[in-house]
Amino acid sequence: MLVSNVSLGCAWCAGGDSASGVPEGTSSGRTLSPTGHLVVAVCLGFIGTLGFLNNLLVIVLFCRFRMLRSPINWLLVSISASDMLVCVLGTPFSFAASTQGRWLIGPAGCVWYGFVNSCLGIVSLILLSVLSYERYCTMVGTTQADVTNYRKVAAGIAFSWIYSIAWTLPPLFGWSHYGPEGPGTTCSVNWQAKTGNNVSYIICLFFFCLVLPFIVIIYSYGKLLQAIKQVSRINTTLSRQREHRVLVMVVTMVVCYLLCWLPYGIMALVATFGQPGLVTAEASIVPSLLAKSSTVINPVIYIFMNKQFYRCFRALLKCSTPERGSSLKASKTLKTVRRADGNAVTFAVASAGQNTTYAAETNCQAARTAVTLRPTLSLVAHYSS
Repeated sequence: MLVSNVSLGCAWCAGGDSASGVPEGTSSGRTLSPTGHLVVAVCLGFIGTLGFLNNLLVIVLFCRFRMLRSPINWLLVSISASDMLVCVLGTPFSFAASTQGRWLIGPAGCVWYGFVNSCLGIVSLILLSVLSYERYCTMVGTTQADVTNYRKVAAGIAFSWIYSIAWTLPPLFGWSHYGPEGPGTTCSVNWQAKTGNNVSYIICLFFFCLVLPFIVIIYSYGKLLQAIKQVSRINTTLSRQREHRVLVMVVTMVVCYLLCWLPYGIMALVATFGQPGLVTAEASIVPSLLAKSSTVINPVIYIFMNKQFYRCFRALLKCSTPERGSSLKASKTLKTVRRADGNAVTFAVASAGQNTTYAAETNCQAARTAVTLRPTLSLVAHYSS
C-alpha cells in the first residue's frame, strides 16, 4: 500500500520527539554530540559559501563576456545554476539545523528540503552526463559542427530537468517518501524503510540517477580519448600532448564524480539492505557532506580548468579585454590524406586558434604528407581508412 507524505507528516506530528523534530524509531533519532554538530555546521558553512561564490562567479563571467556564450558553455552554466540553487535552497537550512542540533522547519519543510535537494542533485548529475556526451558528439561526429545551433543543447538541458523531476516526484505521491536523514539535521529519501514500496524506488533511483549517468560519462570520455589517441598516428607531438591533457581531465572528472556521489550511493544501499542500525549518524553524515561538496568541486573542474573562462576571469579582475587565445568559434572539417597503397584516410578536425601543420604517416613508408590546418588548438578525430 502506498503511503503519502501527508500521512507521514501527521505521524511525525503525533509520535515524534518534539525536542528534536525527529520521529521516534528512525535512524535520525541517533544524533551527534554537540561537538559533532558544530563540526558539521562548519563544513556546511564552508561548502555553502564557497559553492555559492564559485557558481555565482561562473554566471557573472558568462553574462559579462559574450565570447563565452557558446552551446557547450550553456551546459556548464546550467550545471553552475543548479549547484548554486542547492547552496541557496538547501545548504542554509541544514546549516541552521546543525547549529541547533535539530531540524528546525518541521515535517513539511523536511519533505520540501528532501525534494528540492534530490531534484537539484540529480539535475547536476544528468547535466554532467549530457555534457560528456555532447563533447563526444562534437569531437567525433561526422557532421559539420555549428556553434550557433543551440537547439540540441537546449534539449539536453530540458531533458535533464524533466528527467530529474520525474524521478523525484514519486515520493510525494507515495512511492517511498522523504524524511529525516542521518543525525536529523538533513532530509532525503527514507533509506531505512524495508518495505517493497521503498526498496523498489531506491533501487531504481540508484541505477537510473547514479549508475546510468556514470556509464554515459565513462563511455563518452572513453570514446573521446580513443579518438584522440588515434590522432597520434597523424601527429606524434601535439596530439600526444593533447591526449595527455584530455586523459588528466577525464581521470579528474571520473574520480571527483565517484568521490562525491559513490559514498552516498553506497550508504543508501547499506541503510536499505543492511541490518537496522548498521549505518550510524556519524557514518551517514560524511557521504552527505561529500555529495554537497560537488557544488564546490564542479565549477573548479569544469569551469576554471577551462582556458576560455580562466582568461575571462583574469580580464574581469584586471578590468580589461580577455586575451585572444583560441578562437571561440569552433569548426569541424573533413580532411582526406591519400595513402601510398591508394586508399584514402579521412579524419575530422574540430579546431580553434592559429595555423598549425599536421603530418600523417602511413605504415607502408616513412614519407609524410603535410596537412596544413587552421588553427592551432585543434581537436582531431581519426575516422576511417
